[in-house]
Amino acid sequence: MNQSIGSSFSLGILGAGQLGKMLAQAASPWDLRLRMLDPSPQAPAAHLCETFVRGDFRDYQTVLDFGKTCDVLTIEIEQVNAEALTELEAEGVNVYPQPSVLKIIQDKGLQKQFLVEKNLPTSAFTLYDGPEAVRAAAPPLPCVQKTRTEGYDGRGVKMLRKPEDFDTLLPGPCLVEDAVEIHTELAVIAARSPSGEIKTYDPVEMSFHPEANLVEFLAAPARISPEQASEARALAEATIDAFGLVGLLAVEMFLDTSGNLLINEVAPRPHNSGHHTIEACVTSQYQQHLRAILDLPLGDTRLRAPAVMLNVLGADGFSGPVIYEGVEHVLSTSSAFLHLYGKTETRPFRKMGHMTVLGDSLEEAIAKARALQPLLKVKA
Repeated sequence: MNQSIGSSFSLGILGAGQLGKMLAQAASPWDLRLRMLDPSPQAPAAHLCETFVRGDFRDYQTVLDFGKTCDVLTIEIEQVNAEALTELEAEGVNVYPQPSVLKIIQDKGLQKQFLVEKNLPTSAFTLYDGPEAVRAAAPPLPCVQKTRTEGYDGRGVKMLRKPEDFDTLLPGPCLVEDAVEIHTELAVIAARSPSGEIKTYDPVEMSFHPEANLVEFLAAPARISPEQASEARALAEATIDAFGLVGLLAVEMFLDTSGNLLINEVAPRPHNSGHHTIEACVTSQYQQHLRAILDLPLGDTRLRAPAVMLNVLGADGFSGPVIYEGVEHVLSTSSAFLHLYGKTETRPFRKMGHMTVLGDSLEEAIAKARALQPLLKVKA
C-alpha cells in the first residue's frame, strides 16, 4: 500500500482517550492530519487532532459517516461498531485492525477458540451462556470467570476460589478458565504491516494491583532467561501472523511454574504494557502502530535502557476534579518521565497517567520507581 502522507491525507481514530493522545503526539512530527471520534468533548486527545467529532463509536451510522471522511481508519479502543467498519472496508477505506480480526478479539470466547484452532498455547476453558449455567456446572476451583465482551482494565474478570464465589458471578455470556499456577505475567507487543513485515518488542514483566486487577508495575526487560524471552517473542510473532492483523497486537502471557508459556489474551491496539517504549525504546509503540497501518518500514524495537513503568491511579476514596500531588518529586528525579492524561475527573483506581523510570540497570530503575511511587498521589 505505502500510504502517501500529505495535506490531503486523513487518518481517522475511533476513540480519543489516553492512547489516542499518545498516538496523536507520535503523529505530530510527521504532520499527519488526524480526525478523532469520541463521545466526550473532554477526552484527553480531543484538542490534539485537526478535527474532533463528538459521537458514539459504538453507533453504526456514526462510525460509518465518520469513516467515509478518512483514508485510513484505526482504533484506540476495542468497543467500537465492527459492522460499520466492515461496510467501510467494503467501500474501500483502509481499516486497521481489520474488522474480521476485531470481531474475533472483541469476544473473548471467540478469541480463545481462535487460539485453540491455530494451535497457540492457552489455558483450558469452557464457554457458558451465563452465571446460572456456571453454577449448574460447578467447575473445579480455583478458576477464573471472564465476561465474553466489554471487559477491560480488570473489569469483567472474577477469580473463583471458594464455593461462595458462585453466588456473586458476573452477569452475561462468559467463559471459565482453569486457574494457572503463574510464575510471571508477561506481555509482548508485536507489529505487522500490510506487506507482512513483523517486529516484536522485548517481553515485559507485569505486576497487578491487588484490588483494581490492572497493571500497576511493569519491568522491561522481563526477568526471565534469554531462551524464555526468545520463546515469548516467537509466540507473539506467531500470534499476530495467525490473525493476519495489521497494526499492533499486545499479547499477554503467563509463564507458568513449569516453564510453559500460555497466552492469556490479546489486545489489537497500543497497550498499557507498551507505554515505556516512548522513552525506553528506539521506536515507541505509538510510532510503530502508525508505521504499520501506513505500510511504512517498521522501526527498531531495541530497548535503549532498562525501564520501569508505573500506572498513576486515582487514590482510593477520592472522586471528583483531579489534583496531583508530588509531581515535583518525579520531575526532580533523573531519568523519570511523567505522562498525565488530562482526565478532568478522578475516581478510585482510574488510570490518570503513567510514570516511566530508566536506569543503568533494571535494579536501579526499580529502586527509583519504588521510591517515587508513594510520593505521587491523585486526589480530588
